Order: sequence, then C-alpha cells, then structure tokens
Amino acid sequence: MSTVTIESRPLKAEKNSVWSMRWDRFRHNKLAMISLVFLLVLTIACAMAGPIEYFSGIDANATNLLRRFKPPSVQHWLGTDEIGRDVLLRLLYGGQVSIAVGLLATLITAAIGIAIGVTAGYIGGQFDNILMRMTDCIIALPLIPVLIVLGAVDLTKLGLSPDAATSPTAVFLRIVIIIALVDWTTIARIGRAGAIGLRDVDYVRAASVSGAKGRYNVFVHVLPNIATPLIVAMTLSVGRIILFESTLSFLGFGIIPPTPTWGNMLTNAQQLIISAPMLAVYPGLLIFATVMAVNFVGDGVRSAFDPRADSGSSGH
Repeated sequence: MSTVTIESRPLKAEKNSVWSMRWDRFRHNKLAMISLVFLLVLTIACAMAGPIEYFSGIDANATNLLRRFKPPSVQHWLGTDEIGRDVLLRLLYGGQVSIAVGLLATLITAAIGIAIGVTAGYIGGQFDNILMRMTDCIIALPLIPVLIVLGAVDLTKLGLSPDAATSPTAVFLRIVIIIALVDWTTIARIGRAGAIGLRDVDYVRAASVSGAKGRYNVFVHVLPNIATPLIVAMTLSVGRIILFESTLSFLGFGIIPPTPTWGNMLTNAQQLIISAPMLAVYPGLLIFATVMAVNFVGDGVRSAFDPRADSGSSGH
C-alpha cells in the first residue's frame, strides 16, 4: 500500500489591507508621486544646509561686499546676493523655516480644530451652537489683515525681555501660534460633521449604555472613524500655511532677518528686480513649487482615501 504525503505550504497573506489599497491608489497618481519625491528631496536638501555650510567653509550670514552679485560658480552654485552672501545656503536655511512652520502649525491647527469640532459635534445642543458661532466668527475675519495685526504685536508688552522677544525661537513660535489660532476652522467643521454622524450609531450607543464615558467613545469610536478626512485636511493645510508664513515674512511681519526665509528673501530682492532678478526668482519659484507639490500630494491622499476612487484612473 502506498502512502500519499500531503505537503502543507503556508498560505501567502493577500495584499488586500486597507492601507495597501490606499497606497496602490496613491502611487498610481503620477502628479502626487512626483510631488512627494520633490518634497522629500527638498526636505533632505534643506536638512543638509548645516553640513553643506560646514564642509564648504561658507558662512550663510557672512557679508562680503567685494563679492556682491557674483554669478553662479563652483564655490557659489547660485551666486551671491546684494551683500555677498551665498544664495543657495540661504535658500536651504529658508526652506528649513518654511517647512518647519508648515508642519508644526498644521499639528497645532489640527489639535485645536479636532478638540473644538469633535467636542461640539459629540456633545451637541447649546454647547455646539456656542462653539460653532465662535468658529463662524473666525471664518468671517479677513485672514491676511488679521495675521498682519497679530504679527505686529510687541512681545515685550506681554512680559518678555527685548532680547527674548526678538530671538529667532520666539519669532518662530509666534508665527506658528498666530497661524494656528486662525486656521483651525476647516478641521473643526470636518471633525464636528464626523462626530455628529457617529454619536448616534448603534455601537456608540451600546458603549454608552454599558457605562463608557464620552471621552472613551470619542477616542475609541469617533476619532478612528473620522481619521481619513482629518488626515486629508491636514495634508492640504500644510501648503496653505507655508504660503501664509511666506506672505507674513514678505510683508515684514514674519521671521526677522538675518534669519532667512523665502518670504523675507523676496522682500530683500524686490528693490533689485531689474539689476538682479534671479534673487527674486529663486525664492519665489521655491514657494510656488512647494505649495503646488503639497497640494498635489493632498489631492493624491484624498483620492487614495476615497473608497469610490479607481486606483488606475487618477493621475493619468
């Protein structure tokens, strides 16, 4: 009698998880992928500004009037500015500030918006009305003038010493907080709508009947189920916040020179637009490209998180 041996082989896990399907939809969006690669390369280049400065022996803030308006060369790849500073290094350091403001302000904006929106939507009633009317008041304000007014506030009036008030860290945090205080309304509305849609579903009601507190329901049932639109909104807000920071710096209410940002580099170059136009083109082009790339990535994320999206149809 012959014996039949059946060899057992481990079954391969099918690649059909939610996140793998989202990634498949995202990577088929050519504009989003190109933009993501551009942002990664730009972020790495900006992060390397310190090592580049060290190994090249060039001080990004050192002035040398004998080297004013030098054309691109082996030593200065993008030339020098009106007081002899290396343009490339200042662009990289300016990118550090703009990207850091965009990311940090987005996180604070999301925290404020989610806290207000989800709380209002889950509790409802008069509390919801009060918070939403406050949100409507913020939306009704003219955004750029409000940012300018808040940016002109003298921090010494708030108890800070003159040195602390004008330090790069204090100015950076002020810009981040100012933007976050006026840009949380979109995320708040998304969070409120999601909380209203989930607070009366069966499993949330069952958890409440079982003795679960509102905080538990919010963190365990509500937030995980509305994470998708919140992530998309946060992604799209990064580019908008970078543009706000550049606008404030261009108008003189942002980061104080000599700390470079793309906005204040544009301000310095506006008087030289005829004699040295590239000093305005470089930061302006980086602002434009970065904001557009972030928006394309945001659109790609929105399509990837949309279950109705066709993975092979976007970005072609």
